[in-house]
Amino acid sequence: MENEKEAHPSHRKDHRTDAFATKFVDKSARWQQKATKHVPKDEKPPPAGGVDDTPVPDAPPGYTLKITFNRAESLPIADINSFSSDPYVLAQLNVDLPPRHKQDPHMRFRTPTIRKSTDPVWNCDWIIANVPATGFKLKARIYDEDPNDHDDRLGNVHVHVDSLHDNWPGITEQAYKIKKRMGSKRAYFMRGCAAMFSHGLEMSGKLVVSVQLLGKTEVGSNGGRVWTVGPCAWSKHLSPMIGRIAGTKEEGESKDGAKTESYNFQANQFQLAGPVPAPLYHRYVEFKPFIAGMFTAKSLRGYILNRALRHQHSRVYNYDRYTLYGSFPSPSKDMSLQFLKLAHYDRGGRIFTYVITLDGLFRFTETGKEFGIDLLSKHTMHSDVNIYIAFSGEFFVRRLKTPRREPFDSDQETHPPAEIDEGSPSSEPPSDPAHYALYIDNDSGTYRPSAKLLPLLKEFMQNNFPGLKVVTLDCCADAEKMGKLKGEQRERKKAEGKGMVYMQDEGSSLSSSDEEELDERMREYGEEGADGGGPKKEKTRMKVKREIRESKVFGAIRGNGEREDKEPQAVAGRSEGADGELDHSSGELRQKDGVLRPKEDGVIGDNEKVEGK
Repeated sequence: MENEKEAHPSHRKDHRTDAFATKFVDKSARWQQKATKHVPKDEKPPPAGGVDDTPVPDAPPGYTLKITFNRAESLPIADINSFSSDPYVLAQLNVDLPPRHKQDPHMRFRTPTIRKSTDPVWNCDWIIANVPATGFKLKARIYDEDPNDHDDRLGNVHVHVDSLHDNWPGITEQAYKIKKRMGSKRAYFMRGCAAMFSHGLEMSGKLVVSVQLLGKTEVGSNGGRVWTVGPCAWSKHLSPMIGRIAGTKEEGESKDGAKTESYNFQANQFQLAGPVPAPLYHRYVEFKPFIAGMFTAKSLRGYILNRALRHQHSRVYNYDRYTLYGSFPSPSKDMSLQFLKLAHYDRGGRIFTYVITLDGLFRFTETGKEFGIDLLSKHTMHSDVNIYIAFSGEFFVRRLKTPRREPFDSDQETHPPAEIDEGSPSSEPPSDPAHYALYIDNDSGTYRPSAKLLPLLKEFMQNNFPGLKVVTLDCCADAEKMGKLKGEQRERKKAEGKGMVYMQDEGSSLSSSDEEELDERMREYGEEGADGGGPKKEKTRMKVKREIRESKVFGAIRGNGEREDKEPQAVAGRSEGADGELDHSSGELRQKDGVLRPKEDGVIGDNEKVEGK
């Protein structure tokens, strides 16, 4: 009887959910057939991502605001060595407008860093268009810059405005109390210790902010997004250590006038005047199974890759005392010239990787396959692992022999490959943007920008860099032409690199002066000198050698004075040889070409003393 039951087991009674499960399976099968109906059997459907044609949500036009971060008062002490701080403000603007996708990045703004001050004065403007009538929430975080470690948060300030209208009075230098709850406990402990011995110090800091309504934003019928109008701020980040890893070099001159090259990696950021054309909207492409997890950081593998790329972004675009700042109120020929300076004009056959964010922040570096991040994508690093961006690819700059002609005219010669008088590499390049052409493409496997949108990109770049000719290249349709042009760039890079004298402090061998330092350091370790034998002595000698070599590699980051003398462009307060003028009231050096650098202990640039009038 029991064997008969086993042979004929009883069936489970039908449940009402079984019908739904059957319908779901049948419907999913039909969806799959419909999706693959027009795909040939030998071809796979393209991966998800690329251009996204989601429209901007409809909304009435908003207002244009100018937010000014005036100053801060009584900030905590984050640096025990200088008994001060290096503060800056990182602001985020939140509005009630619905985004196209919830993963769209927030509107953010960073002020320059003021060195060694607990009462910094910024007076930095941030002009934003199309803020809705429902108001905004401004979150301002004050940080202490620490390039050798993570930046310490000094506190938060929130500014809430419930509504905007034509007669809104605005906010004029209103002081907001800094919330200490999320601030660095160590910094506030130092502030408390200082307050115990000085009755004039206050424990609670303040951030002074102004907001001015500039009027209605003229955007036509749809005001569904906000954007940065200006100022067009730029920053130049230098890292000799990453330059050694990436193999990128910077030209200079030695004391005897010979050409030199030193390892130095340069990362650049340029805020372009918005709005970015709405169709320029691209999502990452899932060309590998782990890509989605890397951008969303949901899986363990994706989380690790996401954190690695974000850390790499913060290292490449690292802010320190060598970072150069500047800004322009609006696009101009001077702004085009500054872009050419950041791109080194047509020198060295450089090719740059770039990303343009949805708010028009233009990031670019000179990178190559030797940089070692091809697996994780250079464009992903530049975008700071943003799911959506405006555009990405590569670009390079060429000098034109005849500025009045178009770059692709039959009788137009360019450098490279042709040798043209009055310019690189024999002499200084012309300072007129009309002599140059920007060749920009959509060569990005991470986001795969659409070639149909290249005309829009060209118009946007021409509007932001007046006088500069812009040539767009499709990485697929113009693959042969693009390969030829980039090949000429690489050949020029090899040719102009010949005959260079490498700076001695960048080499891996020890010079005679280093041998003297080695002997002195050996004596400090308790040895009689560099001569002699014995395993203990040899072990100590190798240890000291490594310390000397490491000090040469990382000397620029620690503020090595000799490196500052040899790197003409890595010095704050001297932008490309432009003359400057010191503002004694604010302690800032204002340059003719837009450079703004803070004064540090009365020293500007290469330890040049600036005397008062």
